[in-house]
Parts: sequence; structure tokens; C-alpha cells
Amino acid sequence: MATSVRRTTLTLPAAPVGPANPLPAVRAPGDVHRVTLPEGADLPPDMARQLAYEPLDSLLPVSLRDGYGRTRSATALDALVIENDRLRATVLPGLGGRVHSLHHKPTGRELLYRNPVLQPANFALNGAWFSGGIEWNTGATGHTTLSCAPVHAATVPAPDGGEMLRLWEWERLRNLPFQVDLWLPEGSDFLYAGVRIRNPHLNAAPAYWWTNIAVPEDEHTRVLAPADAAWHFGYEHTLRRVPVPESEGADRTYPLRSEFPADHFYDIPDGERRWIASLDATGHGLVHTSTDTLRGRKLFLWGAGRAGRRWQQWLTEPGSGGYAEIQAGLARTQLEHVRLEGGAEFAWLEAYGPLAADPAAVHGTDWPAARREVGDRLEERLPRERIDAAYETWRPYADLEPKETLATGSGWGALERARTGHDLPGTPFAETTIGPEQQPWLTLLHTGDFPRGGVPVAPLVAAPWRDLLESAPPGPGTDYHLGIAQWHAGDRAQAVRSWERALAHGTDCRPLYCLAVAEEAAGETARAAQRYAEALACASHGEADGEAAGALLAALVREAVPALLAAGRADEAAAALDRLPPDVRADGRFVLLTARTALARGDAGAARALFDRGFEVPDLREGDETLGDTWYAIAERLTAGSGPVTEAVRAEARTRHPLPEHYDFRMRAVCGTAPDGRRDKAGKVREG
Repeated sequence: MATSVRRTTLTLPAAPVGPANPLPAVRAPGDVHRVTLPEGADLPPDMARQLAYEPLDSLLPVSLRDGYGRTRSATALDALVIENDRLRATVLPGLGGRVHSLHHKPTGRELLYRNPVLQPANFALNGAWFSGGIEWNTGATGHTTLSCAPVHAATVPAPDGGEMLRLWEWERLRNLPFQVDLWLPEGSDFLYAGVRIRNPHLNAAPAYWWTNIAVPEDEHTRVLAPADAAWHFGYEHTLRRVPVPESEGADRTYPLRSEFPADHFYDIPDGERRWIASLDATGHGLVHTSTDTLRGRKLFLWGAGRAGRRWQQWLTEPGSGGYAEIQAGLARTQLEHVRLEGGAEFAWLEAYGPLAADPAAVHGTDWPAARREVGDRLEERLPRERIDAAYETWRPYADLEPKETLATGSGWGALERARTGHDLPGTPFAETTIGPEQQPWLTLLHTGDFPRGGVPVAPLVAAPWRDLLESAPPGPGTDYHLGIAQWHAGDRAQAVRSWERALAHGTDCRPLYCLAVAEEAAGETARAAQRYAEALACASHGEADGEAAGALLAALVREAVPALLAAGRADEAAAALDRLPPDVRADGRFVLLTARTALARGDAGAARALFDRGFEVPDLREGDETLGDTWYAIAERLTAGSGPVTEAVRAEARTRHPLPEHYDFRMRAVCGTAPDGRRDKAGKVREG
């Protein structure tokens, strides 16, 4: 049975991803992946260079996806099944091309962690992400902005005469196209993935890729790779080299023997075959290997601590088993970006399949013997030479045009192709895919003038589009989008002038929001608060009633309240929250802001009552400690009464008011928090 590809429907309890945030993503992204290197850190030269190469300082032109909640209902999802007589893979083209399931027919084993629900959470670079399966992370450090977005999919002839499933899309952060070709050779126990990232432009660009594989986890799960050392990265933002398997008194190759979430990037010696495996108590599990271009291997673990368990529950439903992630990437660590020259490409082949090894060796105390056992069993099942040969066989097929379209992604690739005329064999970006988000930009391209009606949510910031905007006649849309492109390019003074011109044209409240962010970035807290107040007034009185206007007001309130509180304008923050409809105010995002506002107004009792009543913040960010910080700030004020908050008061508050488990999402051990949410000197990490 050669590979076949077919459509199907997968029904899961799912929370809708929801619409994109109507505000442009001009605010700098969070620092969850910021790294601070120890003084005198001895890094490999290429690693040091790539750590400093083009780190992401903006999400532009991508929009935030934060419109989801936590109410799930049975939802039919479009799915594509690729199978032979040994394996069956189920792919979700509407959700980043995620491989939801990899089922081994002879043993009846599910090789992946298959999440029984679809629950978006704030883990992707731009927000919405969900756990489980195999995901394709490209763009920049973190989960891809395409995690919950559609990609193009089609069938393509496979090297063995069957069919491949091709997934492709245009990644907007780096303005680069990528493709993934999935196929199952006849009689093979391994799913192959031929991957490439192309740079069709004249100039070099930073490239990034990490394949993320969620695998089932229990106390006996061990993750093995051919390395004696790893680069450890935790939520304390440090990168340090540690021995494998044991560090700080525990064997970290067992995910549940760590307390806190952490990344372990295995330092595989040059020349070694690149693989990683997750095996259970019986020595069974999944192994991943690739050609050498994909050099990095990583274990992500949630750990056995309370917060890690809480996050896992947050991402699925009660009673579901835990998971870890084994990953593979272009660089040693996910904190690096790799230079891709103009006109060049990165291409490689990956393989995923079942592995059975001697459990006594796998779980023995002799680490070299455990590694050798897994490596030998892999070589028996899938020799290294076969992977290299399969890659060479696949390469000519990577340029074949798709046969049958199975799913449609975005129109951004088609728009870029219209601008440049790039011919990208194998990944057609058809003009018919251009939709409402791209149409104003196509008009600018063809006429030199930006349409006058409305302000499109989705901007473009690449230099050629900025040049077109600079040459276009002034207008509300032109000046607004020119400001965004200038802001992205680092020309902040010009961006402010462009947004001020957009206001003069009588456009909506978004330029005021952009100006508020500019004031915040400049450290002008009072002026930022004033701009937010003006934006709120504009949104409340200048917008027509309707769903879009309500979403815009809610987004502005969420951004404005913290700025108003920082400027000491707590009464105005409360008034801003009062503008929201009751059903919106009941959302956990705004309940938390209401609690913070009550505390700032001196009513710690009212703030505590909101916590006691219970709420959930649907888009709580990975690594965000706002819930815990707010809880303890309230506890300290209640303990202190009308007196000052001293160190003794803080200690007493933590004893009398411990953080409830359902509010504990801390990714690290924090010993103390100042009343305003800043870490005090005792706020150190015990273990990563």
C-alpha cells in the first residue's frame, strides 16, 4: 500500500480561536525568551553570533490573536489523512498544518501526545496556540504566528509513486515562504517530512525552524539523545551548559524529575547522527531523526511542580495525561536565528516513527550504554544512509507543482508574488487567494494610491511597501500605515509625525493608540496615559455601534487601564472599565484589571472579593506572573492595613494568604514580590 491522502473531518471539543485583535502590534513583544548570558560565558563562535543575529523586536506586520475564550463545544475540523499499511497521520490544515495524530497500525499505538480538546492559549508569538501533535515553527524564537492559521495544502507525486501531502505558506515575520512535504514510503514505519525555507529576495534574511513534537509523559518517560551536555534555558532567562543526564542532583532526562519548566538543548557533537527519542517504561516510544542540516535537538519539560501541572491542565481537560516536547531545529538553541542568503534555501529531511529498545539499557544508570542502545535500534530500523538517500530522492520532487488542492491558506504570498514576480516552483501562491486584507495593498501596488475607505487591520512593513507608502498621496490610511512601517524600521520620530498626520485626516482612534505606545516606549508615562484617554474618548464617541466597534473599544480599554494606573489615574481607569458592556466586563481579562484598579484606589477588600469569587484569564501569557503578583499585592495591603508594607508584612501576608493553586501559573520559584509587582531581592530561582 503506497501512500494515500484523503480528506476527512475531525470533531473535537474546541474553543473558537476568535478574531484578530483590531489594534496593530506596535508594542514590543514580551521577553519570555530573552536571554542573559553569564559573565565570561564560553560559547561556540557560531552560537554566539546567531544569538545576537536579528532577534525579534516586533510582531509587525502580524496581528495579535487573543479573541478566544475557554468555553468549548463540539467542533468539526477539516482534516487530511495520509497513510500506508503501517502508519496513519492526521493533519489539520486550518491550524498551521499541525499533525494531530500519528497512529502505528501494527501495534495500535498512538505515537504522539494527542490532545483530546482544542484549547487556544497565549503561547504563540502572536497569541493563540494549542498543545499536542507535531507543529512546524518558523519565523522567530517561539511558537509560530501560524499556529492557529490556515496553510495551503495539496497532493503531489511522491518519490515512490504514491502521493505526498504538501503544506506551504508565506511566513510574514521574516517575509519568507516555506513548505513541508509529508509522505509514507510503501511498507515504511516512518513518516517522512521534506522541509525547505526559501529566500527569494536579494538580501539575506534571518531564518528559524524548530519542529515541535508533543509526546506522552509519565514518571517512567525518558528522553534520550546522543549528547553528554546540554544548554539549559529556564524562565530566569539564563543560558548555561549542564551535564547530561544528571545536573543539580537529578537525572533531567526524565521530565518529571525536574520541578520547574525548562528547555534542554542537547549539544550533539559534530559527526554524530542527529536523533532524539522519548521512550516509556517498556522501552517503547517515538524516535525522530533527520539529515544533518537540522542540527539542534531539545527537550522541553513542564516539570512536576504545581505550576507546571497547572499549565498542563490549562491546555487540555481534567483527567488527561501529561506531555513533554522533543524538538529539532536549524541551530543549537531556539534563541538563535540563522542567516539565509538572498536567493538561497535551507532544505532537509525528517523522519518520525516507533522505536522499541531494551528497557534495562534505556533506563539503566549507564548513560553511554542507554544512548548506544537507542542509537543501535534506530540504525537497525532506519539506517542513516537511507535517510540521506531519501533526501536526495525527494529533492527533485520538491519543485513539482501540486496536483489537487486540499486547503487554502492566506493571500499574503500571492500579494508578494504580485509585487516581485517571484517564481517559486512547487509552492504556487495563486492570485485567486488574495482576499479583503490584501486587496488595499494590491490597489496601492497597481495605482500608487492607498484606498481611502477605512483603515485595514493588517499592515505591511517591508521596505518595498514602505517605499510605496512614502510615494503615495497623503491620506488617513496611507499615513497610518506609513507610521507603522516607519516604527517597525526604527524611525520612531517619523512614525509619530505620520500618525499625527493621520489624525489630521480624521481617521479612527488607532493612530492615537499608536501615539500612546510611542509615549510609553519613550518613558513618558503621563503623556502616554493622556493619549490613551484621548483614544478611549475617540473610540467611545467616534465609532458606530457594532461588533467591530465593540471589539476595538475592549482592546483599547485593556491597553489603557494599566497605563492609566501607572500614571496614578485610577479613577479614570475605573471609568474606562465602566464603559464596557456587562458581558465583556465579566471576562477574566477585565476582572483582573478591575481587581488591580480597586487595589490602586485603596479598596483591597473589593479586589480580594473578585479573586475569591473566581475568574480565569483566557489569554494569560506564558511566563506571565501578573495573577500571583496581584494576589500578593492585595494580601500585603490587607495584612498591613493602613500601615506601611514592610518585609515582615510581606512574609506574614504569604503565610496568611498563600496563592491558591488555580491562580498559580508561575514558571519559576519566586520568593517575594514587591507591592507594585516588581521582584524584590529575594526573588531568585531555586531550580530550572
